[in-house]
Amino acid sequence: MPSTPSTPQVGARRRAACLAELAHGTERFHGPRREDCPWCGSRDLRTRFTASDPLQGRPGTFTVDQCQECAHVFQNPRLTPEGMAFHFRCPQPDPGRARRTRRRLRATARVMLPYGEPEGWLDVGTGDADFPVAAREFFPYTAFDGLDPSPRVLKAAEAERLDEAYVGRLTTRAVTGRLRARYDVVSLLHQLHHSPDPRADLHAALGLLRPGGRILIELPDPTSLFAPFLGRWWLPHTQPRHLHLIPPANLRAELEHHGCRILRTDRLHAPYDLSVATTLLLAHLLPSPDAPWRPIPPTEAQRALRTALAAATAPLTVAALAADHTLAPLLRHTGFSNTYRVIAQAPYRRRP
Repeated sequence: MPSTPSTPQVGARRRAACLAELAHGTERFHGPRREDCPWCGSRDLRTRFTASDPLQGRPGTFTVDQCQECAHVFQNPRLTPEGMAFHFRCPQPDPGRARRTRRRLRATARVMLPYGEPEGWLDVGTGDADFPVAAREFFPYTAFDGLDPSPRVLKAAEAERLDEAYVGRLTTRAVTGRLRARYDVVSLLHQLHHSPDPRADLHAALGLLRPGGRILIELPDPTSLFAPFLGRWWLPHTQPRHLHLIPPANLRAELEHHGCRILRTDRLHAPYDLSVATTLLLAHLLPSPDAPWRPIPPTEAQRALRTALAAATAPLTVAALAADHTLAPLLRHTGFSNTYRVIAQAPYRRRP
């Protein structure tokens, strides 16, 4: 039997592959800069910030612009397919994962109770199907399917966390073409801001709804007062992962343009702003030298020094996390709330 490669061997291969790609330069990872807003077409743009990858220190810098007309926020220039393949090849740590705790997922599912028990529900970007598992507590007779670009969704179906699983994206017609008008509910929870074309994804999601079906969307709110206050250290600003940030008014207008009726809009607040900003800042100040894009692996002394410094700064993160949770009940009712939810109903008659 062939032996399983050891961790150092895997790390060496990853390092060699990354360095080989970087030898060709990073210019090909970025497309041309846009002079107009991808949402409304206005040419009145302002740069919010320019920054590098704050968490993993991947090579390159990223600029985030804001439209002065519609307030849409977007990466400019955008990553090319080659750039997305390079930056998204390996799973990245998610310092904001706390916003998707089981309690929060159950709270999201609970808001759909007034609209009855759906027959079929598709969760987009479902990953390990944590949300369908939480929602099944409230909708035990609903068939929950999942769509995700990674094969994790197949494992979730094997574990009976999903009824059916599909590997792909909303714009993968070979996958979603056969799902057209199949579902009573489609959920997109923290998905559209990762999409290169959120408008196309939204249109595709609406096409999967039966007439009168409902779409459930949660997104970070770029109009939050935390955005200018924390700048590049605000989690939804994190580059290169977040390509578009859509203001609530823009999303509602787009849904109404497709004939949808807005049923509900909620301001939400996940307690991560200060703690994640602290984590990102410390990761920037204490970067890990053990990265596949660094030509020389770290020495044992470098590893030990970083471990000691990280332990010394841990109380800062703990204090920031405590502040997040203490302030959360107050902030969710103010302009500092960082998330919003929209529930809309598709028209009963399709537009030609």
